Amino acid sequence: MARRSCRATSYYRTKTRLNPVNSVLCILISLISVLPSAAEAGLYTASDQIIILSPDNVNTVLFNSNAALLVEFYATWCGHCIAFSPVWKSLARDIKEWKPAVDLAAIDCAEENNKKVCTSFGITGYPSLKFFPANSSSESMGEDLRGFPRDVRGLRHHIIEKLETHTEAWPPACPPLETVSETEIDSFFQTNNVKHLALVFETKNSFVGREVTLDLLQYENIAVSRVLNTEESLVSRFGVTNFPSCYLYNSSGSISRLKVLSEARTFYSYALQRLPEVVRMGKPQIPITDLIKNLTQEWRPFNKTRVYMSDLESVLHYSLRVELAAHTSISGDDLTAIRKYISVLAKYFPGRPSIKSALKAVDSWLQEQKGTEIKYSDFRYMLDNTVQTIDAVLPEGVRWVGCQGSQARYRGYPCAVWTLFHVLTVQAKETGDSDPKEVLLAMRGYIRSFFGCRPCATHFESMAQESMDYVTTLSAAVLWLWFRHNWVNNRLAGDLSEDPYFPKIQWPSPELCPSCHGVKRTGEHIWNQDEVLAFLRNYFSPDHILPDYLQDETQALIQQRNQLTAARMEKEARGGAERRAREVPENRPADLAEEPQEDEQEEEEEEPALEERAGEPYPAGLEGFGIAGEGATPSQAPWEKPQQPQSQPRKLKIVGLKLREPQEDIIDLDSFVNHHYKAKALQAAAMSGMVRRRSLQKQDDVKDLQFEREWRVKRDLGSQEENFGGGVRIEPYHRPQSKYWMSLLSVGFSRMDVSLCVLLYLLSAMCLLSMYLYFKLRVKLRRAKVSLP
Repeated sequence: MARRSCRATSYYRTKTRLNPVNSVLCILISLISVLPSAAEAGLYTASDQIIILSPDNVNTVLFNSNAALLVEFYATWCGHCIAFSPVWKSLARDIKEWKPAVDLAAIDCAEENNKKVCTSFGITGYPSLKFFPANSSSESMGEDLRGFPRDVRGLRHHIIEKLETHTEAWPPACPPLETVSETEIDSFFQTNNVKHLALVFETKNSFVGREVTLDLLQYENIAVSRVLNTEESLVSRFGVTNFPSCYLYNSSGSISRLKVLSEARTFYSYALQRLPEVVRMGKPQIPITDLIKNLTQEWRPFNKTRVYMSDLESVLHYSLRVELAAHTSISGDDLTAIRKYISVLAKYFPGRPSIKSALKAVDSWLQEQKGTEIKYSDFRYMLDNTVQTIDAVLPEGVRWVGCQGSQARYRGYPCAVWTLFHVLTVQAKETGDSDPKEVLLAMRGYIRSFFGCRPCATHFESMAQESMDYVTTLSAAVLWLWFRHNWVNNRLAGDLSEDPYFPKIQWPSPELCPSCHGVKRTGEHIWNQDEVLAFLRNYFSPDHILPDYLQDETQALIQQRNQLTAARMEKEARGGAERRAREVPENRPADLAEEPQEDEQEEEEEEPALEERAGEPYPAGLEGFGIAGEGATPSQAPWEKPQQPQSQPRKLKIVGLKLREPQEDIIDLDSFVNHHYKAKALQAAAMSGMVRRRSLQKQDDVKDLQFEREWRVKRDLGSQEENFGGGVRIEPYHRPQSKYWMSLLSVGFSRMDVSLCVLLYLLSAMCLLSMYLYFKLRVKLRRAKVSLP
């Protein structure tokens, strides 16, 4: 069916740069795109469950159809047509279950393209109704309904009369609407394979029996028949005293009266549709116990009459971490929508303290963003990192409880979205906020911009455009959302998305809130809105929400922290690998790896660890010197990564000198020279990959190689103490005692090493001398033996 273009426009936005010519073209295209189409420019849309007629489909819809049709011919400029349109929409919702037998259609004769169709059917005034029986021929002009009633009840009765009196073939899907006799009832189960027979006892002028018969048209394992009060034998046999009344009769001959809140069509239909083994056609149902055994996901037993906090927290996770993630950047109206959405969540969500704190933190962050666009990655970072700042967390994952379906494709997220906004409207009512539409506008903006089901978003926007502006009080906001939810339930009842174990009904049911339902004198069902409001305020109150199946807050905090730590480590590792791939020797920073502090520690470490530390920047003003900058503590090794700068100024001191009265900073030239050479050596080691970190312990020989130069520097400093120290007396610099006796090729040798070498040399010489003497004597003996006669 056609859809209204002005209400089905896409809500996705893109940013483009246009030149002046393209700008003009875009404006023209935009104006054309928002103009309503011929089929959808009128008073009705396909979501109203009314067939929209046009020259393209009028013949296929009206002629040779298995269902009878009642068609309205109207004009959009006609005031009476506009006033009649709510009645026509209500009628479509009221007889939705009659669709296999009768359907409603409409055509806008004010549309120029439709004018020829309206003229061909002889339409000269508006609104006009025509009845087309089932299997009408192409020459049929339909039957005019002159002086038709302007209320739902009267139109419903008018349709039944036309079904019973038309001369064309009976609609194949329509059951018989005439009364039955006692003989027919006794032989019923011999010719029909159903579980239940419902008998509606009524007077001759009553339409209840025929209405209930058509209401059960799409259900299996049940049949409905009318019995007039004139059938005295049946009346006495069943003990009927009130008319109308409904009795159940089965194949075993047992009789029982149907228990309902009121003896009226709505209550009969509701009760019969929920009898055991009565199911909608095409939706076979197995016992719930067998279903639970065969489920692949975990089934959580729950109370159908309560709200679960697990559903509310799950919908927050899914909307903020899954649906929003589809938008890499958020700007314009979408940014306004997410700000309003988070704002109402922060104000009215009745969750646990950690969740409420997280929502408030995200709301504050959003309000602080002054730009016209935000990145979703920044939003997600803020949402997930609240655990690091204020011990607030939104648990990850979904745990549907009250909104779980018999299969994964049923209920779940859409059910929880409705529940969430019901709770928020009630919370806004309890807090007495001044803006009655705050929650509704936030819901409207979120669904329009982010809800993944685009047809659903279009239908909701259509409902909002139609009547949301009339909401003027907080109570009206609660009731508006409830009424529209029931409207959607009516439209989706019997749809493929309906869970057969959780059928879509007009809620609350008579069992859940008996006082919410009433009956007019005419027998029509009516909602007691005061009772409905009281019920909603209690049902969705925080005290009525169950905390079952919730993840423990402490566990959620720990889990979130662990995930953040793992993600950060992975990011750092990935960043280090990318950095090493980009680095080249000439511009590689010469930062130093951490050196073991004990001389006995000689464990070897991987080269990448050293290289990762080499990529860290130097403190400001000391780049390239390889020494610690500001903020290094006295206990901190010079090669370690400097700590964060402190607020008080740093006071440098010369290694080996003792400042008795420090007044000005004195540059530590010894430490500078020492660590400068040490940094150069480590840099060369890191680049070549031929030394390990333990070689740092053997670099002290640099002191010996450069000692004379350093000593002269210290001597010069001593002679200039008045210039640097301002009269401060500097104690003499003592030459450090080297633990090596000599060094060769930058390798130090102790006295023990030299002693061992000398000893081994002597032993080797004595061994060689002994061998020499042995072989010499042996040769002499052999010569003596040969010379004997």
